[in-house]
Amino acid sequence: MAEISAKAVKELRERTNAGMMDCKKALQETDGDMEKAIEWLRQKGLASAGKKAGRVAAEGLVDSYIHTGGRIGVLVEVNCETDFVARNQAFSELVRNIAMQIAACPNVEYVRVSDIPPEVVAKEKAIEMGKDDLAGKPENIREKIVVGRIDKRLKEMSLVDQAYIKDQNKSVEDLVKEAIAQLGENIQIRRFSRYVLGEGIEKSSEE
Repeated sequence: MAEISAKAVKELRERTNAGMMDCKKALQETDGDMEKAIEWLRQKGLASAGKKAGRVAAEGLVDSYIHTGGRIGVLVEVNCETDFVARNQAFSELVRNIAMQIAACPNVEYVRVSDIPPEVVAKEKAIEMGKDDLAGKPENIREKIVVGRIDKRLKEMSLVDQAYIKDQNKSVEDLVKEAIAQLGENIQIRRFSRYVLGEGIEKSSEE
């Protein structure tokens, strides 16, 4: 099997809007041939997922999940385009899996990185810039290190960037894209709230 580079995976993802792991698998299955990989994704119904992302999603479900023992609870709203899909078993399972994901991720506060307010980003940057291990380093070096750390920190706060708890080889974003390809509609995680016993609402996110 051909060794697949990160650059090739990135290019295929940009050309098809398919999930990262799907792109990697497509390249592996086609020995790194880009055009054959695109065809492979199309056959699997994965290459078109990104094209549906701009369509209006105003239907969907609000679901809840209570973790065993009743100490953690989650409310999540996931939207789709039609009531028909909202009542589909596959969509219901997706929403439930997303709720379970949120319950398992205590550090997640927002649906995606773009939802994080500028003031929160600025605060995180200030914290990183002030850390002792950066003291004495040239300003340009400190800036590069901080940029890398901030990128990692923001992704830790973003739900769609988390590794899916039932399959660590794909992200929550990949999970949603697979559902888009399967169900044929735009699907968006709209907002969520995470409750911890004795602490009220611990994490809340709204687009």
